[in-house]
Amino acid sequence: MTNNKIEEYLDYLRVVRGVSSRTLTAYSRDLGRFAAYCSNREFLPESASPSGVRGFIADLSAEGIASVSVNRALSSIRGFYRWMVRFGYRKDDPSILLKNLKTPKILPAFLYETEMAKFSELPDTAGILWPERDKALILTMYSGGLRISELVGLSLKNVERDFSGANVIGKGDKERQVFFSDEAREALLAYLPCRQGRIKAERQTDRLFISRKGAPISIPGVRWIIARYSERSGLRKNVSPHALRHSFATHLVNSGCDVRVVQELLGHASISTTQRYTHVDTERLKKTYARAHRRSKVKDGEEI
Repeated sequence: MTNNKIEEYLDYLRVVRGVSSRTLTAYSRDLGRFAAYCSNREFLPESASPSGVRGFIADLSAEGIASVSVNRALSSIRGFYRWMVRFGYRKDDPSILLKNLKTPKILPAFLYETEMAKFSELPDTAGILWPERDKALILTMYSGGLRISELVGLSLKNVERDFSGANVIGKGDKERQVFFSDEAREALLAYLPCRQGRIKAERQTDRLFISRKGAPISIPGVRWIIARYSERSGLRKNVSPHALRHSFATHLVNSGCDVRVVQELLGHASISTTQRYTHVDTERLKKTYARAHRRSKVKDGEEI
């Protein structure tokens, strides 16, 4: 359920701000839920008081909704009221004093280098689905550090002619260049003839990854493929498409890559977001510390 002012705000986001369809869907869902809450209590969202907004947030928490989702709903509401104040629909912002809920700091799942190597080899040995496509898909997503939406949206015209990389459209319609490993390049070259054989004359598509029926692959389709290989992997981890992106960032940082370079490769607006994706190998840190400590002792003539 929405109301006229919320619809007007969503149109503003779409037409003026140019937000992505995914972001627009999230805002619409959050604000629609807020509008239903207001309607049940017989007031309009545009005339809500601070206690009205606070009551909605309290209700979400009472329902057991994750704090991350509650905070996202609060962010949607804040944006709505900032817009109302800016364009003179009301003088005050009833959400301005509300604070985000505390969220647990959970490290995102990732695979170590050896685990990632074994996972990328599964299509060759598992004997399921479409091995050529699946190996190319896994290695392209991992070596390019791609979001699932970026992988699904990847077209042949976006890929370098030698398959060494591609231009992708990320969040906020921002374009960036990504690079593919030699293994990913080889897998892509092995997959492309198979892909061509699945394309039907009446259903031509430029999308790089397709289903076995020849249609562009979907986001749920990619999740399903990765889940099937995760089940076969023997790893005690829930390997997801995003876990491959986490692994990409972690492996680069652990190899000594500057985190700001990783930020560019991932397409993050904030360095703090990138730092959440990285996991430093404790053993590597210990060895680095030991080498540095030993060198300082030698310099002082006190080798131990």
